[in-house]
Amino acid sequence: MRRKGFTLIELSIVLVIIGLLVGGVLKGKSMIENAKQKRVKTDIDGTMAAVYSYQDKFGYLPGDDPTSRVGDLGATGCVGGDANGLFDTAAEALCAWQEMIGAGFISGNPGETTAAVAKKNPYGGSYDLNASAENKNYISTANIPADAAQAIDTKYDDGVYNKGDIRADTDYNDTVTKRISWYAF
Repeated sequence: MRRKGFTLIELSIVLVIIGLLVGGVLKGKSMIENAKQKRVKTDIDGTMAAVYSYQDKFGYLPGDDPTSRVGDLGATGCVGGDANGLFDTAAEALCAWQEMIGAGFISGNPGETTAAVAKKNPYGGSYDLNASAENKNYISTANIPADAAQAIDTKYDDGVYNKGDIRADTDYNDTVTKRISWYAF
């Protein structure tokens, strides 16, 4: 008399296949997350290169340039910054993006007159150019998950949320999304 059902070998093969599928999905998610973190770093590096290229070409930081760049770069509303070497006003930060776009250092529409002109990070937040109370320029970006912010800080800096060149707005131990600032200039 023969019994119907699965043998232990058949069951173990099915379990191995399920394990491989689950492992592949988890590894794929990890690869996607690592790619997002690397893209944040690449975006920061690209923005830094654009700022320095603009400064080399025109002699001032974009947005801080005292020359009106409406005519030659199409930077609508950018009538000139205060030439103090800092992204210290919202108008200068917005004009910085417009002027870098108009000069051809980054892609976009130099006539865009809202914060939408700024590039978005892979988590959906925008990149912003700012100056600190210590008169240091930095690039910040919001909407970064806490674990991703900590991984970026650890990978490219010291891993401490309030020290070094990469800083978060709050401790990495809480799970809220972060604004990270990159003191790059």
